[in-house]
Order: sequence, then structure tokens, then C-alpha cells
Amino acid sequence: MIQMKTALITGATSGIGAACAHLFAAQGYNLILVARRAQLLADHAKHLEDKYAIEVKKIVADVRDFENLSYHLETLPAQWKKVNVLINNAGLSQGLEPINKGSVEDWDTMIDTNIKGLLYSTKIVSNWMVAEKSGHIINIGSIAGKDVYPNGNVYCATKHAVDALNKGMRIDLLPHGIKVTAIHPGLVETEFSIVRFKGDEGRAKKVYDGLEPLIADDIAEAIWFAVSRPAHVNINDMLIMPTAQANGTIIDRK
Repeated sequence: MIQMKTALITGATSGIGAACAHLFAAQGYNLILVARRAQLLADHAKHLEDKYAIEVKKIVADVRDFENLSYHLETLPAQWKKVNVLINNAGLSQGLEPINKGSVEDWDTMIDTNIKGLLYSTKIVSNWMVAEKSGHIINIGSIAGKDVYPNGNVYCATKHAVDALNKGMRIDLLPHGIKVTAIHPGLVETEFSIVRFKGDEGRAKKVYDGLEPLIADDIAEAIWFAVSRPAHVNINDMLIMPTAQANGTIIDRK
């Protein structure tokens, strides 16, 4: 009997997380999906199970809450703790103001989600991987983790932290046979800008005006490329941009 592999994806109900869930399910992976929106998660999981004939464990949790996340993950049946791939996708941006006008609440939300949430899921799952002496952790960063742009201050700082943590994880987990990869996208048209501008769809749409941005499937395919390399190959870091974007601030808009 072939042992099916398992992928755990945070922020799994939309954007890059949802695209990864579809792609990994299509490759025969069982899934542990972590998300905050219960009904959307239930609908998404049922669709994946029906379409791909795989099993899905649904975890309604906010990655910012370590105790709750830990409870849900640690009480999974033993066979579900043999996670082959962890995709740390949950993340967001809130606001786009200069540092002196930024919202402390927005800062806390970004720091707690993008940095601490990533750490919380990694702390739990990496111990399972250490016990198995194998696994692959994918950390979703951003061009904001490579460049700093006007009014991006705290969001850029959180994604620079992801870049540093990815390097640290790679070093710390090296003796345990665990691969670690950071995927850093440029402009990807998902819910990201709607969340950043707190539901202002008109303002969010302007972010992508005049260019063809990346879509979630582009990033999911890059993640699958990294995961599907031979055992002796690790992609440490991948920066992916739309053709029309050179870096964090230089964009060719037609």
C-alpha cells in the first residue's frame, strides 16, 4: 500500500493558500488546512475531497493564537502528524501610511500574523519533522522582504523577518534532513490588496492597473517546483515577479 503524503497549509481558503491546496491535492497529497473562516473552509475542504479523492483535516484557527493552534494540531491523530510539507502562507498587510501616521493596531496585526504566526506553526510542525528526520517547510515571503518601499515600513519589516527566519530555519534544521524554502512574490492579484485597504475594492484594484500581475496559481506552481525536486536538491530562496515589475517600486504600467 502506498503511503500518501500530507501537506499542512495555513491561510488555506483563499489566494496562494487555496491554489496550493488544489495543486497538492491534485498530486495526491492529503491536506491539513488551517484558516479562520469556518464556512469557507468547510466548503473548500469538501470540494477538494470530492474532486481529488483525498482526505482533508479542517482546523479553524488563527495562527496568532498559539495555545489554540497548538491544541488543534497536537490533538490530531498520530498518522496526521507525519507532515511532509508545511506551507506557512498565512499573512497580510494592513494600511499604507508613513511611519508617523501608522496604526498601532495594524502593526500588531501584521507582526502577530506574519512573524509570530509563522513561528507558532513552525515550532509545532518542525518537531514532528525532526522526529521523522524529513520534511519541507515553505515560507511565503514577499518582494517586501527584499526591498523597502514608501509607506511599507512595518509590512516590509515583517517580511524581512520572514527572510531572516527562513535562513535561520535552514541552518537549524539542516542536521535533521529538513528542507526549508522561501518564496518571495511580487504583485499577485489575490485578496491581499483588499485586506490592506480594509475592503476598499476600488483602491485595491488600482494596485494592478496597467499591468498583468501574477496570480495565485503562478506561486503555487513555483512552490510545487521546489517541493518536487530530488532529495539532494533544496531551493533556498525564490523571488518571483510579474514581467512588468522589476523590484518593489519600479513597475511598467501601460
